[in-house]
Amino acid sequence: MEITWWGHATCTVEDSGVRLLTDPVFARRLAHLRRRRGAPPPAHAAVADAVLVSHLHADHLHLPSLARLAAGTRLLVPKGAVRAVPGLRRLARLDLVEVEPGDAEKVGPVTVRVVPALHDGRRTPVARHRAPALGFVVSGEARTYFAGDTGLFDSMAAETGPLDVALLPVGGWGPGLGHHHLDAARAAEAARRLAPAAAVPVHYGTYWPIGLDAVRPHEFHSPGDEFVRKAAVSAPGVRVHLLSHGESVRPEAGR
Repeated sequence: MEITWWGHATCTVEDSGVRLLTDPVFARRLAHLRRRRGAPPPAHAAVADAVLVSHLHADHLHLPSLARLAAGTRLLVPKGAVRAVPGLRRLARLDLVEVEPGDAEKVGPVTVRVVPALHDGRRTPVARHRAPALGFVVSGEARTYFAGDTGLFDSMAAETGPLDVALLPVGGWGPGLGHHHLDAARAAEAARRLAPAAAVPVHYGTYWPIGLDAVRPHEFHSPGDEFVRKAAVSAPGVRVHLLSHGESVRPEAGR
């Protein structure tokens, strides 16, 4: 199996001949956010057998990026997403499936199991319609957990089960993170609890608010390296793969 990090929470997970894409965002600019590091993903990054969308926030469910997917691509979104984000109806050429924790979808020989996340699942903070924030466990040759965007919660390890690889958010796009997110320290604690063979830090070092380049720049640049340091102490048995944008890794599966 192979993992490619394209930036932010966008990754390609290839397992057993199946190509899965997480939270695709291909834009140079997203509202008040500007891509400050890494070129936008190349065209072939949009090629996938299925796409996993963890929650409705626009930096995870990005309609223009989803519109680049080929007709017939399976699109897994949180239950209630179509009601909350009417623009999804314009993507009728995709095979859209609403899912919630406890669901499982087969994509060829791979099983995608839906697990909960601790995060605000609404499109905006004042939105009327709610949808659950999700994580996904991909089981094929390896067991890979895509956490989406989440804080720590007590049942996290029980929900995911044994893991080979964990894709863990370690930062964000602004100079402050609430407890419904993982920063580097909380992500290292998540690595300790989950005890995967390998971890890949994501959701950092890509987008940053326009005009805030000089405001706490370490919050943009350092979360990946900080996670490496903290995980070495909290979860020394977990091998951390710190990727550059567009870089791939083949973590060892199974233990």
